[in-house]
Amino acid sequence: MLSADRFKAAFRNHPAGVAVVTADPGDGPVGLTASSVISVSANPPLLVFSLSAFSSAAPALARAETVVVHLLGADHVNLAKTFATAGIDRFADHNSWSRLVTGEPVLADAPTWLRGRIVERMEAGDSTVVAVQVLQAQTPEPEETPDPLVYHNRAWHRLGEQSVLV
Repeated sequence: MLSADRFKAAFRNHPAGVAVVTADPGDGPVGLTASSVISVSANPPLLVFSLSAFSSAAPALARAETVVVHLLGADHVNLAKTFATAGIDRFADHNSWSRLVTGEPVLADAPTWLRGRIVERMEAGDSTVVAVQVLQAQTPEPEETPDPLVYHNRAWHRLGEQSVLV
């Protein structure tokens, strides 16, 4: 059987986009940094992300009905670091976030966000795969689209024109 360490080592060399997932199940905002967000369907618009059972946000996200998934640009590594740091109040800076009219916490600096309703949860090992039907999105104008933030081999990276191969 493959060890957890070998499995992690294999995926360390597989880069992933970086997102922050936020929610408020009714007892205050929670959030976490995720590199497991993927789109799975355009019609209806669906995305999934993986939620570790060890995340401090896991109990609240298990009760949440809706979430906001913030897709981060490279200039927003500070948001990724904040929501990846354990033991801090990730929402302490009240100027860095607000609430949508529907109540979910949204990060002011995130260039792209998608608000959705959780439609399925599937237990998978020590994680939960969460499926979200996207109901609303904010995207930047094409000329304002930032370079994406990518996580690879335990470090944050920027993808840009210099990284285009073909």
